[in-house]
This record gives sequence, structure tokens and C-alpha cells, in this order.
Amino acid sequence: MIPELGHFALILALLVATVQTLVPLVGAHRGNPAWMAAGGPAALAQMLLVAVSFGALTYAYVVSDFTVANVVANSHSLKPMLYKVTGVWGNHEGSMLLWILILAVFGAAVALFGNNLPPSLKARVLGIQGLIGIGFISFTLFTSNPFERIFPPPLDGQDLNPLLQDPGLAFHPPMLYLGYVGFSVAFAFAIAALLEGKVDAAWARWVRPWTLAAWTFLTGGIALGSWWAYYELGWGGWWFWDPVENASFMPWLLGTALLHSAIVVEKRDTLKSWTILLAILTFSLSLLGTFIVRSGLLTSVHAFASDPDRGLYILAMLVVAIGGSLTLFAVRAPSLKGGGLFQPISREGGLVMNNLLLATATATILIGTLYPLILDALGGGLVTVGPPFFNLTFVPLMLPLVFVMGLGPLLAWKRADLPGVLSRLKVAAGVGLLAGLATLYVQNGGPVLAALAMGLAAWLFLAALTDLAEKVKLFRTPLADTWSRARGLPRSQYGTALAHAGLAIAIAGMVGSSAWKVEKISVMVPGETKQLSDYVFTFEGVERLPGPNYMSQTATFTVRDGDGRLIATMTPEKRVYPVAGMPTTEAAIHTRWLADLYAVIGDAEENGPGWTVRLYYEPLVPFLWLGSLVMMLGGLVSLSDRRLRVGAPRRKAAPLGPAVQPAE
Repeated sequence: MIPELGHFALILALLVATVQTLVPLVGAHRGNPAWMAAGGPAALAQMLLVAVSFGALTYAYVVSDFTVANVVANSHSLKPMLYKVTGVWGNHEGSMLLWILILAVFGAAVALFGNNLPPSLKARVLGIQGLIGIGFISFTLFTSNPFERIFPPPLDGQDLNPLLQDPGLAFHPPMLYLGYVGFSVAFAFAIAALLEGKVDAAWARWVRPWTLAAWTFLTGGIALGSWWAYYELGWGGWWFWDPVENASFMPWLLGTALLHSAIVVEKRDTLKSWTILLAILTFSLSLLGTFIVRSGLLTSVHAFASDPDRGLYILAMLVVAIGGSLTLFAVRAPSLKGGGLFQPISREGGLVMNNLLLATATATILIGTLYPLILDALGGGLVTVGPPFFNLTFVPLMLPLVFVMGLGPLLAWKRADLPGVLSRLKVAAGVGLLAGLATLYVQNGGPVLAALAMGLAAWLFLAALTDLAEKVKLFRTPLADTWSRARGLPRSQYGTALAHAGLAIAIAGMVGSSAWKVEKISVMVPGETKQLSDYVFTFEGVERLPGPNYMSQTATFTVRDGDGRLIATMTPEKRVYPVAGMPTTEAAIHTRWLADLYAVIGDAEENGPGWTVRLYYEPLVPFLWLGSLVMMLGGLVSLSDRRLRVGAPRRKAAPLGPAVQPAE
């Protein structure tokens, strides 16, 4: 009965989404206040109905209702409760229901917190949100029904994919979807602006907080996925330029560009058409990622290899959403004329450079990701575009971007004094130069590109601190005055500095773990030792241990430093899940703050006492996760800016702007 209730609630949600789409859009077109006002209640009703549907599926998983085909395929009575719950979205059908729930939550948030929006703009935004909801709810109902019954029911389920039975990946999809779907609000604002024919500073002030929230969540989702790949897959890496990884990274890059572009619209009333286009393309890339993952075009460790018919449905949605929005943009964008003029050396110029580099980097990744798929579809055979291509094309674009990021916050609007800015950054430049030279010295001369990246990371970190120091006049006024300025500084300024500093920290982690990682793969017998960097690993042996729903072969390593002091006892595992019939690798990681020690146990020798062992020394990799957390903190601090409560600038025939405001 509960699954039928969930199914019925989802059908009603589709009907409500239709009302949410048609009534407000027609009302805005006709100027009918009552019809425009219908969008808010419809969005709230849709969220309630989808929440009931999602709750019904969650209940079926929690009680192990094996009359539901989805539960049978992705759960088991012995599975820990955490993975029974997270198994709800650990499959295609359930993950689509989660997507719809998050979409409905964002629509309801616009309805609740958008009371200061002009009625016509709010109606159009909610109407576009409803239209997106129609597409995804109908896709789920017609091709991916999560409530389908099975008869006769089996005694137990087939278990969840063992790779997904992990805390990191359990919370990775919701975080990622909050980012993906969050960009739908920016998309809806862009389409609404095109329909109204008006983009101004108030519009930019309204759209930026939603973009910033989506960017923050997407940052967390990508970091969680990378962390999971690092410790769960046992290969010692955190990024492989997998097509599914790229599918999440591309919206993040364009979303970053959108955040910065919206600043120019708000402050200088220019780059309007470009900002609208970025909002459209960012969400379009989110939809493209959905198509890549669910179309059956590729096989990935974290892709749903689904029925190609589902892929055709999503492809049709892509054509309608992207083609329709770009057609509307082509028709209406010429009327969106910018007013502000600026010199190339200015804050606007720096942000334009930021946008160009990010957009070019996104295009590079898009080509590398889609080219093999398109070539194969056209009968050109299978080709692989892997890390060498992406590293050689993406990394050179990022180096000038990091340099410009250090300059940008200190540049003045309209026209900047570049020599004056550089003089204020002389400490950052000096530290960056020393960091690069020190890296070359310590690493015996290379790689040069890695040393350059480390110098730029130091430059960006110090530049972010310098920006704050300049704003509070540190060491240039009495301490009491500095403290007063620091207390009065908008939180968005702190958020910007944190985000830039976090990226600098993450870059150091990326470079260190990629350029100077030490790897040793060998067959070891109990009692044998191996030297890795400055550490000695002793293999103590392997024992067989039971788990909740798996059997584990657990190895033990003792690690000592060069002086013989015990550093750590590490216990990597190789697990076998009998129901799913799949093995998984559980790496043992000991963090030394400046580096990780990493051990993996493989297969036993067929006719001997040895085991295949992989040992890694991962320099600076903890900085990657620390930097990601600092970037997320920057986004959250910016969202708490006091101006979120003050509102946006006044707009003709409109009250004050919304109670949300992002970082600059």
C-alpha cells in the first residue's frame, strides 16, 4: 500500500507541476496577478507530494519490502541500516526521484524566499522550474518507475553494489545533485529575464545567491567523489578524467564563471548577454551529465549503465531544453544592451579574463569527453582520450587563471592602477617566487611545471590574505581601527578570500600528489619489509574476518620511520560480498598532514605465501581535501552576508530584492 501511495503522489506531482508551469507563465504574459500568484502554492504542493513519494520509497527500503522490484535489485536484509537508506538513491530509479525531490525543494525555496521579487519575474521563474519538473517527473514515471511491484516476491534482495556501500559515496550523490539541480534556478532566472526582456543590477543580485549555493554544493559533491575514489578504489589516485567525473566538473567551471560574471552585471551593468548565456550553458551541462551517465553510452565505475531508450528520452529533453533556451537567447539577447564601459586593466577586465579562461577550459574538457562517443556513434571506432590529453590542455589554461585571480580582487572598477596593485602584492609575489625556487631545489630541479604551479599557489594564497589586509588597513592604522574595519567588512569579502585561499591550498595538494607520488608494487610475504620514501613498511600477515554482510581478508602493516620509531599500524582489506558476488578494496591510509601513507592488499599467490601489495607515499594530498573544505566554507560565509537581509537595489515597480546575497 505504501509504494502505491508513493506512486500516486508522484503522478499528482506531475499534474501540479503542469499547473505550476502553465498558470503563472500565462498569468505573467497577460499581467493577471491572481494567475501569477498561483505559482507559489503550486511549487509548495509539488514539493510536499514529491517528499511523500520519496518517503514511501525510503520506507520500502528500511523495512526491506521485497515486493518492490527496485528494493529487490538494490537491497538485502543483512545490509546495515545506513546503506538501506542510502540505497534509495544508489540506483537509477531512486536517484531520479532524489533529483526530482531536490528540484522541488529549490522551487519551493524560490516560492518561500522570493517574496521581494517582482511578481512577473517570480511567476516566470517558478513556471520554468515547473517545466523542468514536468520533464523529469514524466521521465521517471514513464521509463523508470521506482515503485514497480514484483510477484512472487523473493525471500531476499540482490544487495546494493558493494562499491556504493561506503559513507563517502553514500552522501556524494545528494551533494552533487544539490549542485546540479541548484543551477536550474539560475537557468530559470535567465529564461525569465529573456521573456521579460530585462536584465539589471537587481536581477544579478537575485540570481547570484542561488548560483553560489549550487556552486558550494557542487564543490562538496566533487570533493566527496574524489575522496571516495582515492580511498575506495585502491589505485592511489583521486582523479582520472573519467567522463562521469568530467560531467560534474564542467558545470562547476562554468558555474564559477557565472558567479564572477554576475558581479559585473550587478556592479557595472554590462556583460548581460554573456551572463544569461552562462546560466543557460551551466544548467545545460548538468543535463548533459545526466544524459552521459544514464544513456548507456559508457561504462564507468560510478555510471548507471541503463536502457538506451531512457537515454533517448533524456536526449529529447536535452534538445528541447538546450535548443529551446538557446533559440530564445538568439531572439531576445540583442535587446539586452550593457551600459558600463571599462578599460582592459580593471576589475571588469580581470573578470572577463577569468570568464574566457574558464569557458575555454570547459570547452576543452567537453571536446575530450564527447569526441570518443561521437566518433564511435559515427562508426569511426573506439578511441580513448585520457589524462595525457586533459593534463596538456587544461593545466596550461589554469596557470594564467590563478595569476589573474590573485590580481583581480585588488583591481579598481572601470580603470585600475596596475603598478600600484603589483606594489601591494610584492610580498605575495616574493613568497610565490621563493616557493617555486624552493620546490625546484628540494625536488632536484623538476618538474618545472609543478614548481611553477606551487609558486602560483603560494602567490594566490598570499594575494587573498593581502586583499583582506588592504581592506582593513592592517599595520597602516591603529589596531583598534583595524579591528573595527574587520568587524564591519562584508562577509562576502571574507568568503571571497576563503574561496581563493582554499583553491590555492587545493592546488598545492593536487600538484604534490601528482608530481611527487612514490609507488611500489610487489609481492610480499609475512615478515618482509619494504622501504618507501623515508618509511619502512613491514608486512605482518593476513587474517580472515567476518563483516556485517561480507567476508574480509585484512592485512596488517607496521610502519616505522628511519630511526625505527613506530609511526602507524595499517590494516588494508579485501572484502567479498557473497550476495552481490563482488570484491572491493579498502585501502589503509595514515595521514601525516604533509603526506599520506597508503597501503593496499591484492591477491594471494597461487602456490606460495606471498600477497600482492601496493604501497604509496602521497605528498601534500591532505591539502586537497582541506582546500575543498575551505572553498565550501567561503561559499557558506558569503551566503551569510548581512546584505542578504538588506536586499537588492530597488527596481521599477518592484519592492526590495530577496533575502539572499552571495560573495563578490
